[in-house]
Amino acid sequence: MEYVGRVPAPPLDRFIDDIYCLTGVPSHRRMVVPPMPSTHLLINLGEPVRLWDSDPSVSPALLTDGRFMGLWTRRFLYEYPTRARLVGVHFKPWGMSPFVDMPATELRDRWVPVDSVWQRSVDRIRNQVDDAASAAQTLRVLEEELRSRLADAPSRGLDLVQHTGGWLEASFGAVPVAALSDAAGVSGNHLATQFKSHVGVTPKKVARIYRFARLILSVDALRPVDWSELALTAGYFDQAHFSKEFKDFTGHTPTEYLALRRRIPAEREFPPDNGPMPAD
Repeated sequence: MEYVGRVPAPPLDRFIDDIYCLTGVPSHRRMVVPPMPSTHLLINLGEPVRLWDSDPSVSPALLTDGRFMGLWTRRFLYEYPTRARLVGVHFKPWGMSPFVDMPATELRDRWVPVDSVWQRSVDRIRNQVDDAASAAQTLRVLEEELRSRLADAPSRGLDLVQHTGGWLEASFGAVPVAALSDAAGVSGNHLATQFKSHVGVTPKKVARIYRFARLILSVDALRPVDWSELALTAGYFDQAHFSKEFKDFTGHTPTEYLALRRRIPAEREFPPDNGPMPAD
């Protein structure tokens, strides 16, 4: 598949990691996505994409139009159609907040139809994208939509979350939460309340997800892997806790994950394969 993405111009880049187009025949149709430090807008322009939660009590979803996806704290699975055609936005963990008038806790671990958040917008956006002559033009259409949706006045507390969240991003979750609140001059409870409002989870959980992302993205399946060293570098000081979290987040032990990646390598320079992994 072809992935064409770019970081949008300011001020959108404060909230968005990239906007992208994804088209073509997937190498692997079923992918497992572990918790990653990102929220997501996905608009499907082709055949349906199927989504499954790792929680068996949650019904599967069929993505035929558009969905907002809040921060995920557990893994989920999706299945591409035989030929994919998608456009999307990777928001920072707090980045969706100024674009949607909805508590972040209601988006956590959920796929929410775009039309339930942006009233009757999906068909209009899809029509505009369909009229675009190139991927670059498609990205401009999506960027202008986002620019028009950006709230003029940030919600209360968003600046605090963005500032402290930026420290977590830069350190891959290595800054202690107590140090975050002290540096920001607020109480830990106040910081946690603002993170729940704008991210959907506490800063401690955001730090955990950044820490895991650092570890999973540092694995080079083509070389011998010293899991103890990787875990320590990423900030895991308890091997048992690392092993449990790895299994919870991926569905595999580290050894099983490495065998999977060696059998089915991630595509180099292809962002959708950097965190997600093929489903067995």
